[in-house]
Amino acid sequence: MNILDKIMKPTSIAVVGASTKEHTIGSDIMKRLQEYKFTGKIYPVNPKGGVIEGLQAYTNVNEIPGDVDLAIIVVNAKFVLDTIDQCHTKGIKGLCIITAGFKETGKEGAELEKQLLNKVREYGMRCVGPNCLGVVNTHKDIRMDGCFAESLPERGNIGFVSQSGALGGGILNILKDLNLGFAQFISIGNQADVNAETALEYWENDEDVKQILLYMESIQNPANFRKLASRITKKKPVLALKAGRSAAGASAASSHTGSLAGADKAANALLMQSGVIREYSLKNLFSTAKVFANCPIPKGDRVAIITNSGGPGIMATDAVCEYGMQMAKISDETKDKLRSFLPSAASVKNPIDMIASAPIEHYKQTLETVIADDNVDMIMVIYLPFLGLKDIDVAKAVMEIKAKYPHKPVIGVFMTKNEFFTKLSDMNVNMPFFMYAEEAADGFNRLNQQRLWMNRREGKMPCFDVDRERAANIIRKSLEENRAQLTTRESIDVLDAYGIRVCKSGFATNLDEAVTVGNSIGYPVVMKMTSKTTSHKTDVGGVRVNIQSEEQLRAEYNDLIAKLTEKGLIDGLEGVIIQEMVKGNREMVCGIATDPQYGPMMMFGLGGVFIEVMKDVTFRIAPLTDVDAEEMIKSVKAYKLLEGARGTTPAKMEQIRETLLRLSQLVSDFKFIDELDINPLLISEKTGEGIAVDGRIKVRLEEAKETLKDCCTCGACN
Repeated sequence: MNILDKIMKPTSIAVVGASTKEHTIGSDIMKRLQEYKFTGKIYPVNPKGGVIEGLQAYTNVNEIPGDVDLAIIVVNAKFVLDTIDQCHTKGIKGLCIITAGFKETGKEGAELEKQLLNKVREYGMRCVGPNCLGVVNTHKDIRMDGCFAESLPERGNIGFVSQSGALGGGILNILKDLNLGFAQFISIGNQADVNAETALEYWENDEDVKQILLYMESIQNPANFRKLASRITKKKPVLALKAGRSAAGASAASSHTGSLAGADKAANALLMQSGVIREYSLKNLFSTAKVFANCPIPKGDRVAIITNSGGPGIMATDAVCEYGMQMAKISDETKDKLRSFLPSAASVKNPIDMIASAPIEHYKQTLETVIADDNVDMIMVIYLPFLGLKDIDVAKAVMEIKAKYPHKPVIGVFMTKNEFFTKLSDMNVNMPFFMYAEEAADGFNRLNQQRLWMNRREGKMPCFDVDRERAANIIRKSLEENRAQLTTRESIDVLDAYGIRVCKSGFATNLDEAVTVGNSIGYPVVMKMTSKTTSHKTDVGGVRVNIQSEEQLRAEYNDLIAKLTEKGLIDGLEGVIIQEMVKGNREMVCGIATDPQYGPMMMFGLGGVFIEVMKDVTFRIAPLTDVDAEEMIKSVKAYKLLEGARGTTPAKMEQIRETLLRLSQLVSDFKFIDELDINPLLISEKTGEGIAVDGRIKVRLEEAKETLKDCCTCGACN
């Protein structure tokens, strides 16, 4: 038995802090439990004893005569620790601490919460809260409304976790209007013990919970969340409204990857890699929930549209196509059947326009005919009020057909008065209804997104043969000079040690050495300064391209030295790197930035000088799987360029994917790497390879020193 059953499926509840005083939480909890007809025993606990809501009250938890599964605690914060001790003595394993006054109040509250958690763990309990709204289970065998929201909960198939108590209460109050209900609800509050991850795992195999909704302001353990959610989303939809979308932490970043990253991009990448469907508003969260509550996962993305008006049918078609789904090709057999009863003016092509005079019978016959077509995966039914046809009658007729054919998603678009949706809220509906076609198309897109995720192959994290010791020694040299920023030369050498394709190059500290390297590589070449003090070379004229001869190389070198001397930057100059001149107009970028909470983030996208302007980049949390890397490459708009637009050589996608995976391995091996840029990763017009022609690596100095101090680079240290 899962110990959380003591909280979510109790057979007996002690309300510690139960009260006879009206409009107090202790009074409201008692009333809710009784009004919702909790199937187990309720024991009010109050120091004064007496009778509360018709039940004998006990002055102490230990006076209760029977066993108790769950204690709902609503006493003052200063009494909570003693109450937990009493619950332990009684043998109570489940706690829901509604009481506030803990870490949300400051340092003293945080210390009190720490003591609370220590007791919970010492006693082998599980605890929801503190500072929460409570818990709900609507199953007929339990019927527990252990929260103080204004309205009694509606029965449904959703498991909902809310980090905000007030928001959760507000949602419970509007469920009826949304045509939605919950199976279970947990307000996690300060999430001292039970958090979103706990709920995810608890509901993973719960048949009563068909979909999981999360309202989160933070993700406590991103790595564990990813592990759990990636597994659970293969079984049932998980929808998340993640608040707190600021880019805190990005402003201090010096790399392109870092400056384009941010906490919200990290959260978004994590949710995407976990198969969680992210919504950005409560309206969208519950619109999507309504779709999953009433629709099966489709077998494909082919959509049929049935309408009684041409214009909305065309707009619906546009919306479907904009999401990248297909308009279903109606079979000839289906068309013939439609023609047998629809008027000659009707169109039997998709969208199927029954024309304005369509009676209810045509809605029923058309839907029944189209739903049987194997070429159709999802169906949108559009209604506009014509000729006195009643919207609610059409809706009932459509739902009648849907009940006979539950295997395909059907969404109604009823462009009518709001009163229609109010009437629906009092009905037992079996399909979602929306006012606008765009909302329905969005619902189909979410269904299709879940289908694609469930069919997505499991990614693998390959381990490449790399020269880790060489990379570690290069980094050590920087640390010995107390430099967090590796030079360009050092950065490129680290990339080379990890098997990333870099330009043929050589290092020179004076003019004669530069000429020797240039002559050995062969012209044309590129010359780049490498400095211990200047990281962005192009800003100071430190990159000279398309050098065609030894004479030009000499002139460019002398000019560089003169410019740096003039700007007072010569002292930081380590030397110059002479590289082969790779010809190509397609410049990509890949890199790593570290989020304080989520860890290393990988970036890929359009690079070069336009990176900050175009921002055609995508992020994923490291470590990457091969599927993650492939999706990163395909998700940017610049992917069309990589495919070989306008006769250019197609890029070697497999090699670019491997570059991302090798970078992921690099940051996994050296977790103290804070920022890394390869910009540009130039796509060779000759071979299609992605070649790192520039690189920047920055480490967290003290962490790197500590890690590499006694590290033999065998891998055991990490």
